[in-house]
Amino acid sequence: MSTWKHLIRFSDDEGQTYLASLPAPQTTSEIVSSTMTGYASFADLLEQNGRLVKVVKLPVPLDPVMWYKPRRALAGPGEVRIPPIAANGFLDYEGELCIVLSRDARDVKVEEASDYILGYTIGNDLTARFYQDPKRGGGQFTRCKAYDGFAPLGPILTNAKTFRGVGDKKIITKVNGTVFQNSLCDLIHSPETLVSFLSQGTTLPAGTVIMTGSPPGIGYFQNPKLNLKDGDIVEVEISNIGTLTNKIVFQ
Repeated sequence: MSTWKHLIRFSDDEGQTYLASLPAPQTTSEIVSSTMTGYASFADLLEQNGRLVKVVKLPVPLDPVMWYKPRRALAGPGEVRIPPIAANGFLDYEGELCIVLSRDARDVKVEEASDYILGYTIGNDLTARFYQDPKRGGGQFTRCKAYDGFAPLGPILTNAKTFRGVGDKKIITKVNGTVFQNSLCDLIHSPETLVSFLSQGTTLPAGTVIMTGSPPGIGYFQNPKLNLKDGDIVEVEISNIGTLTNKIVFQ
C-alpha cells in the first residue's frame, strides 16, 4: 500500500471493502462527502483483531491496570445499539486515545515498541457503571465494559509517524453538544510502555487496539450524575485524528 497519513475503511454499494488515504483529519460528515482513492489491499484491520486491551488511568500502581474487551464490542461511527442489560445499568462515556498494533507483539522491549505501533485512532470506552460497583462485581471491570458495541472506534486511523507528541494532543468529549471532557492526552504510561507491558509473555495479534484511559469528566462524576440516554449524541475529538460521533440507540 502507498504511504498514508490518515486511513479510513469503507464499503461501496456492492459490498466491496476498501481502505482510503485521507489528506487530513476530518469529521464524520466531512468524510462521507469526500472523494477518496480506495485500496482493496491491507488486511481488514478491525475485523482481524482478536481482542481489545484496556488500560485505565486509576490510582497509580507499579504496573498498568488492564482488562479485555471482546471482538463483539467493536463498533464504528454512527449508531451504537445498546443491549437492555446495559441500557438500564447507568450507561457512561469515556473518550480515549487508542493505539493500533501493526504486527504480532510478544515480549517487546520499551525501546522497540514504536516499531509495533501502526497508528492511533479514537475510542469511546462505553461503560455500564451499575456493574462496575465493587459491591456487585468485586472490583473487576470486564463485565461492565464488554457488551456488544461497547468499543466504538474511528473515524480514521492516523499513522504513528505523523502523530508525534501524544501528550500535546487535546481530547474533548461532548454529549449533545455540551463539553464534559477537555484535557490533554497526558497518559500515565507512554504508548511504548503499554505495548511492552501488555506483550510480556502474551502475544498481542496484529490489529490489537489498546485503549489508553480516559481524562476527568465522565458522566458518573458530574453533579448531578449524567448517564447516557436513548438518542444521545456522543462526540470524542482528538487533535490530528478527527471526531468520533455516535448516536446511542437502546435496543
